[in-house]
Amino acid sequence: MTAHHRSPWTLPQPTRRWVAVWLRNLLVWRKLAIPSLVGNIAEPLIWLVAFGYGMGALVGSVTLTLPGGGTQPVPYLVFLASGSICMSAMNAATFEALYSAFSRMHVQKTWDGILNAPVTLDDIVLAEMLWAAFKALFTATAILGVMLALGISHSPKLALAWLVLGLTGVTFASLALIFNALAKGYDFFTYYFTLWLTPMMFVSGVFFPREQLPGWVQAVGNALPLTHAVQLVRPLFLDRWPADAGVHLAVLAGYALAAFWVALALTRRRFAR
Repeated sequence: MTAHHRSPWTLPQPTRRWVAVWLRNLLVWRKLAIPSLVGNIAEPLIWLVAFGYGMGALVGSVTLTLPGGGTQPVPYLVFLASGSICMSAMNAATFEALYSAFSRMHVQKTWDGILNAPVTLDDIVLAEMLWAAFKALFTATAILGVMLALGISHSPKLALAWLVLGLTGVTFASLALIFNALAKGYDFFTYYFTLWLTPMMFVSGVFFPREQLPGWVQAVGNALPLTHAVQLVRPLFLDRWPADAGVHLAVLAGYALAAFWVALALTRRRFAR
């Protein structure tokens, strides 16, 4: 079966040429790196200052339920910081894999031009996913640096949190590429943010402990990837090892692999028309 007539659901078959596509994106972005950095970290830092310091002064601390059944009071600033950095990685990956990737694919026709070279569509989609994940990790690194400078956490385990944030970027970049493949215009992305990302932020433990939510809402939250990212990162901020880390990592990786396959299949189908 030729590549032109193969099923869009064939397993991904990228080559090493995806590196050239990734580097192409890096060279273009390098000229705008500083404005991009300011734009990516401004909003999460505003959230942190407004809610962490402002509301944190009113709330004081929140009580976390520990795996062994005990509880631990945690300053609200630390609680919010550990959740908001996961949210920032999610948002950075999503914006890049939606708006920027859609511009390159549909508006600027950059992907069409690249396909004239010995590069496959599988290479392009993989490069776009990894590029969006890199932007997420870049943003999370900058925010993490600010948090360290503010003394929010000095745990040496934050090095592992950095790796988790990278995986979070991969997961949400893969999910966003599904909607990129389906979109006919930028307005379509409003549904993704309104019906998927925004509700997820409020049921995944970013702003308040999930134990305060009704049982069925907690059950829904347990199935969402952001919940598992927060469950991994927050204990590391508190200098503790996450409980059930293997399960949380498996869920994030499972979302990433499945979403990338679906995104690639839908993109193949779009380009085959």
